[in-house]
Amino acid sequence: MQDKYAHQDVERAAQAHWTARDAYRVTEDAGKPKFYACSMLPYPSGKLHMGHVRNYTINDMLTRQLRMKGYNVLMPMGWDAFGLPAENAAIKNKVPPAKWTYDNIAYMKRQMQAMGLAIDWSREVATCSPDYYHWNQWLFLKMLEKGIAYRKTQVVNWDPVDHTVLANEQVIDGRGWRTGALVEKREIPGYYLNITSYAGELLDHVQIGNPKATLSGWPDKVRLMQENWIGRSEGLRFAFPHQIQDASGALIGDGRLYVFTTRADTIMGVTFCAVAPEHPLATHAAASDPALAAFIEECKKGGTTEAELALKDKEGLPTGLSVTHPITGAAVPVWVGNYVLMGYGDGAVMGVPAHDERDFAFARKYGLAIPQVVAVEGETFSADAWQEWYGDKQRGVCVNSGFLDGLGYQAAVDKVAEALAAQGLGEKKTTWRLRDWGISRQRYWGTPIPIIHCPEHGAVPVPEKDLPVVLPEDCVPDGSGNPLNHHQGFHAGVVCPVCGAAARRETDTMDTFVDSSWYFMRYCDPKNSERMVAEGTAYWMRDQKLATGGSGMDQYIGGIEHAILHLLYARFWTKVMRDLGLVTVDEPFTHLLTQGMVLNHIYSRRTDKGAKEYFWPHDVDNVLDEGGKIVGAKLKNAVGDLPVGTPIDYEGVGTMSKSKNNGVDPQDLIEKYGADTARLYTMFTAPPEATLEWNDAAVEGSYRFLRRVWGYGHKRRAQGPSGASQGALAAGVGQATLSQAAKALRLEIHTVLKQVDYDYQRMQYNTVVSGAMKMLNALEGFTPEGAGDEAAAAEGFGILLRCLYPATPHIAHTLWNELGYAAQAGELLDAPWPQADASALQRDQIELVLQINGKHRGSVTVPASADKAAIEAAALASEAFVKQAAGAAPKKVVVVPGRLVNVVV
Repeated sequence: MQDKYAHQDVERAAQAHWTARDAYRVTEDAGKPKFYACSMLPYPSGKLHMGHVRNYTINDMLTRQLRMKGYNVLMPMGWDAFGLPAENAAIKNKVPPAKWTYDNIAYMKRQMQAMGLAIDWSREVATCSPDYYHWNQWLFLKMLEKGIAYRKTQVVNWDPVDHTVLANEQVIDGRGWRTGALVEKREIPGYYLNITSYAGELLDHVQIGNPKATLSGWPDKVRLMQENWIGRSEGLRFAFPHQIQDASGALIGDGRLYVFTTRADTIMGVTFCAVAPEHPLATHAAASDPALAAFIEECKKGGTTEAELALKDKEGLPTGLSVTHPITGAAVPVWVGNYVLMGYGDGAVMGVPAHDERDFAFARKYGLAIPQVVAVEGETFSADAWQEWYGDKQRGVCVNSGFLDGLGYQAAVDKVAEALAAQGLGEKKTTWRLRDWGISRQRYWGTPIPIIHCPEHGAVPVPEKDLPVVLPEDCVPDGSGNPLNHHQGFHAGVVCPVCGAAARRETDTMDTFVDSSWYFMRYCDPKNSERMVAEGTAYWMRDQKLATGGSGMDQYIGGIEHAILHLLYARFWTKVMRDLGLVTVDEPFTHLLTQGMVLNHIYSRRTDKGAKEYFWPHDVDNVLDEGGKIVGAKLKNAVGDLPVGTPIDYEGVGTMSKSKNNGVDPQDLIEKYGADTARLYTMFTAPPEATLEWNDAAVEGSYRFLRRVWGYGHKRRAQGPSGASQGALAAGVGQATLSQAAKALRLEIHTVLKQVDYDYQRMQYNTVVSGAMKMLNALEGFTPEGAGDEAAAAEGFGILLRCLYPATPHIAHTLWNELGYAAQAGELLDAPWPQADASALQRDQIELVLQINGKHRGSVTVPASADKAAIEAAALASEAFVKQAAGAAPKKVVVVPGRLVNVVV
């Protein structure tokens, strides 16, 4: 055993041993309790970052500790390998996305292996593999059969130069992110998944306080985010009748303009209706109004999401059309509003300026009437400025509303619903903010949608026997649209499954959220070519408390940035698979941990041309104020043409990013300090859920601690067998043969062990590491006095190694073997988790606080078994009491067992 800690040698040897043993391959075992722990799979961007290191180390600690406790634990890994970044890299580097992706996967896999993660690589999946996306296509066809998947036109962002659809985040100030071309909104056909049919169940299972909720193991903030995204609204859908006809003389929309409102109590305050730019009434009006047509074209620029429209200035133009108020019969003017989305509800809203803040601003801008129809006692209404109480439905009563006057919110809503239902114009309805999931992407690097387009039969599903529809991997995108449109091999020999006529394949590919919606199930049956999921999924993705229902995976770990869409789609996908008889669980994830981000300092300066230049923290010295607060920075190394001492700006801390030169390369960290140091630092510095602010000095501190652990182990190894493995387990230590110092050592070790065990259960790994540090301090401060004491020290170090092993497996594995513990307890990977010894926790003596007349005057030490009389006697005999009492007799002695004794004189 080397006297110095050579982390590279230690880690290389440990990893070679585990690889030779195939130590992490996991099979189903009915004789053990199962535990499935999974980290969100990474995108193969090229390099791991410290967020990956933190995420996977959390999972690894959980896996290793539970395996020691007798669980059959699965920790798999894969790659979310499809998506636009690979296409962008292909355009830049002129290589196929497939090559870029597979090269990155290979590199990142080597990085993960260097971290010593207990991953079962036999279950590795890559979502770009036909073996995987075959089942995306298969389930899509099953959804088509059930009506869950369907085809309709969709409004998209179209780049007229690249001839491609852009995601909303690729539209910047109304222009394509790459070409700078003005983006157009186009209606094109695409495929949707009917997630809204599951909206009620998706909400019930996640909603805090709902008796049907099953996700109590999720953070409340994530549950609330999901609840708000699903967004259930109880209200009234009703129609404004009209006589507006199209060019053929038919009534547009059967003569009804439908809207949905949660504030039917304000119906008498409607002064206008606003429709989306794509609404049929808007199109009809624009045909004879050039100004309106131009406005509508302008509205088609920019994003298509509700969030983006909420940030826009509310603008509109009148159509010159009007509809009829369903109760008063008055004419209500119709406007086109840029804030109304055609894809939400019926593409129209009723305008009640006095009691809706958006409508108020719109009416003020365009000089529309703002009549008050709700009043709150003690509040004064004015049309000049918005007041929060205007929209208060809980305190308000109807005014200026005829038959509704004096009614509160619910009573007025009921009355309006009754009146409109009698006319056949409306009914109460539950609506959802959630919209059906559009999965069509007009891009290349994704799962091909298994549809064939026939001139006669239209869109025809690919027969199951012809799956998978394989994506060609030789395309090199150039930014001019989807290369599949021109790939002869992709379309060669394709015929209609119905009539056999020549046909073309669908060139749209699936949203990459499809890939990540079920990968965790495929891990369970990764090699099964006959079924999407099978016996492995039935074993790992099951609720051990229930035969059916409940949640499957025991622990899911990932970033808060995936709290809405990924988790929501995975939940939906699971419910669809359940309804198709593929799985028995209702929810995919029993417990969810959203780890905090890794932050680092950001330093920058403005160049002469106004651009921002960023600097690496290692090139910078901070400038501090008198209180030690960072108030600026200067270069400590020359950077380019900038000399040492150049002042630069300090921007605070932020998420690590390559673009801001504040990232830390895990590979550099592993080479310099070792994987165990990187793991220990990310676990010790902050609780898993909290953000971690990078600190180079703390990294050094973690490395020094591991050197101390190694040094202590080397010291014991040098003492020979008596100093090594004797007493590795608690049963090997005889408490009666120990010195007082050894008893104190065991008391400290087992007290800390009890806390560490609890901290592992609640995944508070930062305090697990601090507990290990306390154990090492106790061991280093202990000098054995005989064979019994040597056994106590050996036992203590064996406990320390087992507590530390899930965080730093390489050094713990090596020391465990070198000191002979493996011969007594087996390899550390499967060694039994230590249990606190009750006898070690029993104290021979206890120390009590001594108070005289209620003031702290020292302490008294008494036997642990001392009764009240013995404690009183010890207190009265103490030097402190004798000095303070000055011969006075005690009036009363109060004993608080285990804590203090107070003498009143």
